[in-house]
Amino acid sequence: MNIMKQYRNVVICMCILLLLAGGTYAQQKTVRILAIGNSFSQDAVEQYLHELAEAEGISTIIGNMFIGGCSLERHVKNARDNAPAYAYRKIGTDGKKREKGKMSLEAVLADEDWDYVSLQQASPFSGMYETYEASLPELIEYVKVRLPKKTKLMLHQTWAYASTSKHSGFKNYNCNQLTMYQAIADAVKKAAKANKIKIVIPSGTAIQNARTSFIGDHLNRDGYHLDVKIGRYTAACTWFERIFKHNVVGNPYAPEGLDEARKAVAQKAAHAAVKHPYKVTELSITN
Repeated sequence: MNIMKQYRNVVICMCILLLLAGGTYAQQKTVRILAIGNSFSQDAVEQYLHELAEAEGISTIIGNMFIGGCSLERHVKNARDNAPAYAYRKIGTDGKKREKGKMSLEAVLADEDWDYVSLQQASPFSGMYETYEASLPELIEYVKVRLPKKTKLMLHQTWAYASTSKHSGFKNYNCNQLTMYQAIADAVKKAAKANKIKIVIPSGTAIQNARTSFIGDHLNRDGYHLDVKIGRYTAACTWFERIFKHNVVGNPYAPEGLDEARKAVAQKAAHAAVKHPYKVTELSITN
C-alpha cells in the first residue's frame, strides 16, 4: 500500500510540474504587433509598450511602419505600387529597437507571423469619416490577403491636438480640441463598424481623459505629437490593456522620472478609455 501511495504521489507531482511548465511556456509565447502608421504610431508603440508587457511576463515583438504624416490614402498608393517607402522600426524581444529603411508593406507583412496589425489615419483627417471610407477598405483587403487568418486587425483612434496647437490641420476642426476629439471618436467608431474591425485602440480617449486631471492640457510636446513621458506612456498603457486584456492599473513599470501621481493618471486614463472608448471620463486624481 505504501508503495502504491508513493507511486500515486509521484504521478501527481509530475502532473503538477507538467501543468506549471505548460503555463510557463504559454507565458513565453511571443506576441507580435505591427502598426502601419506614421509619427502618431511612433508615439504610441515605440516607447514603453514593450516594457509594460515585459513587466507582466509577456514577450513581444513590436513593429512600426513609419512615414511622417502618412495618410490612409498614401498607404494605399504605396501598396498599389509596392513602394519601398517606409522606415521599418522593430523592437525585438530584447527591447532593442532596430531600423531598416526603404521597406515595402508587402515585405514587412511577411517579416513576422503577426498576431495584431493596426491601421490609422493621419491626424489632420482623423476625424473625417469620408477619408476612411475612401481608402480603408482597399488597405484592409491588401493587408488581409498577406496575413495569417489568425491575425487580428485593429484601428488606432488617435488624439486631438493641444488646444494651443498651430498645426494647419487643426482648422479642419475649427481649432477646437473637443470638436476634434469628438470627430475622431465618431469617425473611428463608424469606420470600425463599417469594416468589421473589432479592436479599436482608444489612445485619443485616454489622452482626453488624462487632460481632465491635474496635468491638464500638457500631454503634447509641440501641440500635436505626444510628450515623450506622460503622453507616450498614456498611449502605451492603452495599447497594453486593449491588446492583452490585463488591467494596466497597478502595472509596476513606469518611465524613469515619472512620479506616482502621473503614473496613476496615465494608467487610469487608459483603463477608463478601454472601458468607454468613445466618451471622456473625468479623473479626480490630485498631485
